[in-house]
Amino acid sequence: MFWRASPEANSASVPSSKSSTKDPQGSLKRIIMKEADASNFFRRRSRRGVKSQDEINIEQRQVLAADERRREFHEEKRNEFESLAEEEGDEQDERTRENTEQWREFHYDGMYPPHEYNRHSV
Repeated sequence: MFWRASPEANSASVPSSKSSTKDPQGSLKRIIMKEADASNFFRRRSRRGVKSQDEINIEQRQVLAADERRREFHEEKRNEFESLAEEEGDEQDERTRENTEQWREFHYDGMYPPHEYNRHSV
């Protein structure tokens, strides 16, 4: 019969001579498991092994949480960009309005409506 290390064991150690005289299998019982149990342990966690429904649900929740964080991040970035673009557009509109007012004041000829064709040519 073959024996394998237990998954709960952090390290393996050789029992000292004092413990071997009292109970030679005492420390081994905590670290070693039967081959059938060990192969079942590794089969459950192998790369191609079928996952339990709990593992599938946990992974799905993690994927959904990551998707939600990504969606929130991109929504925040999009909102920042939209507000920045709106501010820049408002500033451009204000500059255009100021320039138009200055042009109209400079070119106003006292007639209404103040258009170029109302000017008197000499």
